[in-house]
Amino acid sequence: MRGKLALSLIVVLGLAACSESARLPVQAGMGPSPELPAPHPQLIPTVKIAPAKGWPAGVMPTPAAGLTVNAFATGLDHPRWLYVLPNGDVLVAETNAPPRPDEQKGIKAKFMAFFMRHAGSATPSANRITLLRDADRDGVAETRTVFLQGLNSPFGMALVGHDLYVANTDAVVRFPYADGATQISATPMKVADLPAGTRNHHWTKNILASRDGAKLYATIGSNSNAAEHGMAVETNRADIFEIDLASGRSRIFASGLRNANGLAWEPRTGALWAAVNERDEIGSDLVPDYITSVKDGGFYGWPYSYFGQHVDARVTPQRPDLVASALVPDYAVGPHTASLGLAFDEGTLFPAHYAGGAFVGQHGSWNRRPLSGYKVLFVPFTDGHPSGAAEDVLSGFVDEKEEARGRPVGVVFDRAGALLVADDVGNTIWRVTPR
Repeated sequence: MRGKLALSLIVVLGLAACSESARLPVQAGMGPSPELPAPHPQLIPTVKIAPAKGWPAGVMPTPAAGLTVNAFATGLDHPRWLYVLPNGDVLVAETNAPPRPDEQKGIKAKFMAFFMRHAGSATPSANRITLLRDADRDGVAETRTVFLQGLNSPFGMALVGHDLYVANTDAVVRFPYADGATQISATPMKVADLPAGTRNHHWTKNILASRDGAKLYATIGSNSNAAEHGMAVETNRADIFEIDLASGRSRIFASGLRNANGLAWEPRTGALWAAVNERDEIGSDLVPDYITSVKDGGFYGWPYSYFGQHVDARVTPQRPDLVASALVPDYAVGPHTASLGLAFDEGTLFPAHYAGGAFVGQHGSWNRRPLSGYKVLFVPFTDGHPSGAAEDVLSGFVDEKEEARGRPVGVVFDRAGALLVADDVGNTIWRVTPR
C-alpha cells in the first residue's frame, strides 16, 4: 500500500511539474553577459526528461559542417570520463553513483529517482577503468582490456611520470604505471581523502595535474542543490582542492563552484579553467551553467548568489560579505545544460577556426522546458579568452520524439588531434575529425 501511495504521489508531482516553461531561448543564457530574468522558486520542480533509448542501428550524432564522426568504441557500460595516455591509449571510466542512503530519503527524493532512472542515470556502477587501443590508427579501437577494477565510482584520471592517479568518489588513489601496460593489478595507495559519505549529492570527482606534476586539482561538487540541507553538510564542498603530491596535504584553491567537473589548462595563458553546473529549481531560464577561469582564492557565489552578486533568496542565513566578493564567471553556456566535459584544442588537425577554443560536453537538462544541452558545444577563444558565440559541434543526441539516443559527458583530444566524446547513454565513445 505504501509503495502505491508513493507512486501516486510521484505521478501527481510529475504532472504538477509540467506547468512551468522557459520564456527565453537557451541562447539568451549564453555568453559573457547572459540574460538573467527574475527567479521563479519552485516547490515542485519543473521536470522534463529525455528518456534514455540508445542509438538505433546505423544512426550517429550529427557533426558540424566540415566535420565527420565515427564510433571509436561501442558496447561500454556507462562511460563517463576519458583520459589519453602518452602512447595514445585511451582510458575510459565506466562508472556511476555509489550507494547514497541519505540521498534517497523523502518523497521528493523518490520522485527524482523515478525520473532519473528514465534518463539513464541510475544504472549500477561498473567501478572500472577500461583501456582502448587503436594500434592501426584507423579511428576505431581494436583492443579493449579491463585496465583497473574494484574501484569506488571512479571519475578523473591523471598520469604524472609513472604514477597514475584515479579520483574515486571518496579519495584520490595512486597506481604504478608502466608504458604500454594494458592492465594494472597493484593495490592502490591512498593519496588524499575527498568528501563523500552517505549523503554524496555530487559524487563525481575530477582531477587535473599541474604542468610541473607537483600538484593535483580536484573538483568537489556541492552536497545539495542550494544548501537546502544546511551548510553543515557542505564542509569542503562546492570547491576545487589543490593537493600537494609530495605531502598529500590539500587546501581549498577556489570555492563557491556548485558542481565543477571539467578541468583544463587554457593553452595561451596557462590559466586553470573549469566547466561548472549551476543550481536548479528557480525556473527554466535560470541559472546558466558556465565555463570560467579559476582564480586562486576566488569565490564564485554558491550557494548565496549566482553569476556574481545575484542573490539566491532561498538560502538562509545569507552572507552578504561573501556575495560582495563573488566573481562573475567568464562565459555562460546555457541554463540547465549540465555542462560537464571541457577540453581545449591545442592540435593542428582541426580547421584554424577551432584553434585554441573550448569544447564542452553538455549532458542535458532535466529542470527545463524545453530541453537544453544534449550536445557538444564549441566556444571560440582569442588570446586566451572567449571571443564569440557558441556553436554546436556534435548534436542529434535527442530524436524527434524527444528521446535520448545518447548523452555527452567527458571530452578529450586524442594523440592525433581528434575529439573523443564519452556518451554514457549510448555506451559509445565518438570520434570527431575534419571531413
